[in-house]
Amino acid sequence: MESLFVPAAVVALAEIGDKTQLLAFLLAARFKKPLPIVLGILAATLVNHGLAGALGAWITSALDPAVLRWVLGLSFLGMAAWTLVPDKIEDEETRIAQRFGVFGATLVTFFLAEMGDKTQVATVAMAAHYASPLGVVIGTTAGMLVADVPAVFLGDKLAHRIPMRLVHAVAAVIFALLGLATLLGAGARFGF
Repeated sequence: MESLFVPAAVVALAEIGDKTQLLAFLLAARFKKPLPIVLGILAATLVNHGLAGALGAWITSALDPAVLRWVLGLSFLGMAAWTLVPDKIEDEETRIAQRFGVFGATLVTFFLAEMGDKTQVATVAMAAHYASPLGVVIGTTAGMLVADVPAVFLGDKLAHRIPMRLVHAVAAVIFALLGLATLLGAGARFGF
């Protein structure tokens, strides 16, 4: 259950203020059709994080357990630092939204926005750490929805009330703790 709940909590926190959450605000304001936006977020996240989870599983099988422990520990520490850097939406991602329907625009823009994003990288690392890619993908997808669905329905009203620095700091601390725990051997039960 830890491989489901920790990724969900970490991604939900890391997603607050992230560019994909900002994209959810933008799409909701532009299209005013929440259901296709939420379904597009779900589909894009499942595909994106599914690929990330598969990569995490492959990394687990490809690397020596001692090397894997250091790679994962340092990755989590890097994620802690990255979480403290605020995101902005790129103009090209918002232009794509105008070419497709609401679902298609959300699917394409979310998928592209998540490529190489901190939540995708975190999914790779957590899938390798927990050796349970399916549980991690379900957890990270749930975390994305926990953060982004309210953004779709509540838009700017919610954004101004959330203390972004505090949320990012909490997410950074969780990533740092995962990194330190991994470096200190917390993954020994998984063989690394």
